[in-house]
Amino acid sequence: MTENRPDPDALLLRVQSEEANSRRGKLKIFLGAAPGVGKTYAMLEAARALAKDGEDVLIGYVEPHVRPETQALVLGLDVLARREIAYGGAKLFEFDLEAALAAKPRIIVVDEFAHTNAPGSTHAKRWQDVMQLLDAGIDVLTTLNVQHLESLNDVVAQITGVIVKETVPDSAFERADDVELVDIAPDDLLERLREGKVYLPQVAERAVKNFFVKGNLIALRELALRKAAERVGAQMDDYRELHAVSQTWAARERLLVSIGPSPFSARLVRATRRMAVGLRAPWIALHVETPDDAHFSDSQREQLEKNLHLAEQLGGETATIAGSNRADELLRYARSRNVTKIIVGKSKKPRWKEFLFGSMVYELTRKCGDIDVYVISGDPEPTSKPDVRPAAAQMPRRGYLAACFIIAVCTSIGWPTHYFFDPANIVMIYLLGIVAVALQFGRGPAVWAAILGVACFDFFFIPPQMTFAVADTQYLFTFAVMLFTAVVISTLTARVKFQAESARSGERRTASLYAVSRELTALRDRDEIARSAARLAKEALDGRVVVMLADKEMRLTPFSGGEDNGIGSHDEAVARWTVEHGLTAGRGTATLPGAQGVYFPLNAAHGCVGALGVFLNDSKTALGSDKIRLLETFAGLIAMAVERADLERETERIKLQMETERLRSSLLSAVSHDLRTPLSVVTGAASVLSEACEELPLEKRKELLDSILSEAERLNRLVANLLDMTRLEAGALTARKEWTPLEEAVGSALTRMRRQLAGRTVTTNIPAELPLVKIDDLLMQQVFINLLENAIKYSPAGSPIDISASNDRNSIIIEIVDHGAGIAEPDLERIFDKFYRGSSTACQPGAGLGLPICRGIVELHGGRISAANRPDGGAVFLFTLPLDEAPPSVAILKEEA
Repeated sequence: MTENRPDPDALLLRVQSEEANSRRGKLKIFLGAAPGVGKTYAMLEAARALAKDGEDVLIGYVEPHVRPETQALVLGLDVLARREIAYGGAKLFEFDLEAALAAKPRIIVVDEFAHTNAPGSTHAKRWQDVMQLLDAGIDVLTTLNVQHLESLNDVVAQITGVIVKETVPDSAFERADDVELVDIAPDDLLERLREGKVYLPQVAERAVKNFFVKGNLIALRELALRKAAERVGAQMDDYRELHAVSQTWAARERLLVSIGPSPFSARLVRATRRMAVGLRAPWIALHVETPDDAHFSDSQREQLEKNLHLAEQLGGETATIAGSNRADELLRYARSRNVTKIIVGKSKKPRWKEFLFGSMVYELTRKCGDIDVYVISGDPEPTSKPDVRPAAAQMPRRGYLAACFIIAVCTSIGWPTHYFFDPANIVMIYLLGIVAVALQFGRGPAVWAAILGVACFDFFFIPPQMTFAVADTQYLFTFAVMLFTAVVISTLTARVKFQAESARSGERRTASLYAVSRELTALRDRDEIARSAARLAKEALDGRVVVMLADKEMRLTPFSGGEDNGIGSHDEAVARWTVEHGLTAGRGTATLPGAQGVYFPLNAAHGCVGALGVFLNDSKTALGSDKIRLLETFAGLIAMAVERADLERETERIKLQMETERLRSSLLSAVSHDLRTPLSVVTGAASVLSEACEELPLEKRKELLDSILSEAERLNRLVANLLDMTRLEAGALTARKEWTPLEEAVGSALTRMRRQLAGRTVTTNIPAELPLVKIDDLLMQQVFINLLENAIKYSPAGSPIDISASNDRNSIIIEIVDHGAGIAEPDLERIFDKFYRGSSTACQPGAGLGLPICRGIVELHGGRISAANRPDGGAVFLFTLPLDEAPPSVAILKEEA
């Protein structure tokens, strides 16, 4: 008894998916064909039943239809208050998502799944509210009309003439755990409309003349029934896969047609299409690759691709699988897809070939079980007979010549040894030769080698020798066993070789896809992605590959894995058509086949971002179905990588814009305050002097003039800092370095700061033996001035300031120390950022530019600057100036001067 067991890997994936879903809420959708079928009524009845069973049910939102029987169902249930939104001078009432999440009921009722929320709501669509509720672990009951499904939008518009604006993505609908169809006959619905149970009388009258036409209702009802049937069919397929059900469940028809390289397969495809239309059933065109496929001629491969392409054009699903027995693989695939009918072509083989090599039709009818098999005769043979010879007849002659040579070698090896070995050992020599032929040349030459081996063994080694007569009849049995063993070994060897080649081919495809995915994931620039993708695709194909990326103006930029990026003007037009329409075009397709290459669209979530062009080296060879699928997968990976790069670039642009806006706001805030304060002081002092200069005593006038001078200097420093920061960022600030004693730069800075340093003790410790340093004296003075001003601002009045310098082998080290409160630990890393002011310095004036300018000037000189806190209080600013070359002596400088 065969035990049907589910696939462990599929079972593990399902368990993991169910574990993830267990943390989400359950979604139940009440689906209807049109408004008025009773969706809300059925939903509220279900809610009342759940509440009666003791469930925590909350009415989140129910559309206020003027239907007393519907409103009565709300009574007695907990109702969530609606959210009031003022919009356009009117008050709108919407579902309150935040209140629902705060209440966290077990089950919530939210009507109108496709509703568009009013501006100011958390989400633009109500289905997004529902998704957030589900993520919070809340079960949701909701309603939906079939015309609101995004995939049916065009169909509904074509039927009714009304374009539905509010739509729900099919992905949101497919996340539903349960879909309940609420159905009503069109005549009954029209009667309800006339009775005013759906809309007000005046609205209902217009609806009956427009949307609610009986024909429209019938079509919408069929759409709703089909959508519900698709949902049930998907659930049935999941159940069969989970429980490894192998027999066919004929709950719905599904057809499968077996096609091959014969032109007769086109008739089978068309016949299957007609049957599928009549049965309103999906259908599949399947080709089973066997070891014989390795010997197909070019015309046969081209015909096979045409047959597969014809099936795709007629709306069928195409698939190609590998196997050694065509009938077994057909049945295995059919049972996995719950196929109810298999269509095959009538065999044209003679009876003796069917007897020797078997008949696929006979095997199918014997093994099909509960699957129906339809045998259809092919078209009359065309005048030019296609190349449908058996595989052995198409085998190159060298295979048969090699078989003859190898059997001759086996005979020459066996002849000198037959005096010592038994005939059974000589048989082993021939079997080894047959295995070698099967491994190298396939089954046809191997069978030929087996026949030759039996003949040579009889002729040379069985008495009477040198004749085909057999003295001992037992050798006849030996011959039969030898021939049978040789044929079986050759067949199995050819089968293993085919399977190994199929595995290698699959491994190469997988390795190519893995290489593309891995390399493209690490890239961030769209041009690098295109070049890398073209190179990798070229390595996987025998031809030239060009990746063309489109910009916002739909201009295409080609990138190739080699030096040749160009394509002809005609091919460029084909590539542009591919990008504009998102469809494959070019050579070998039904669209613009005159192109030199075939072009695959790079379809991303937000549109087509380019095209993948392939130019084969052999202009007469068309792309096979396996290569087409590989290239389509390549195109998908490239599109995802390009879209990711575009999104990252857009994210960086938005971040930069936000940072720019933040800096602009900080600059305006700081500069406006720092400009207004000194200007107010200057204006006030000047106004007093202007109005009462004669009456003011001399000391008061001097005090006002000092204030004006001090604030003007402060204003000048602020403007200078702004200009210096602008020049630093623009790269316009250059250092004119000269050999300078450090004490001169320090002394000049202290002289310029003497007014601000009044009342403070400044201690300098600069050794006399300190070497000269190559600096821009004016810029370095600005560094000392900014650091001294910072020390004055953030240390108590009258506290000392220390300046010291030292040197090591490679640099001069300068420290400026104050005795203030120090720098807060969180501010140490950011204190040199533009417009950044420490958390403890909000009350101090300043725009946050002095220290960034110091860092820019120090780095311009090749040094580094940092800040730290002293153990006994105060801040230490330390910066270094490099000694890249040996400084000259002071005597030399005096001579040069």
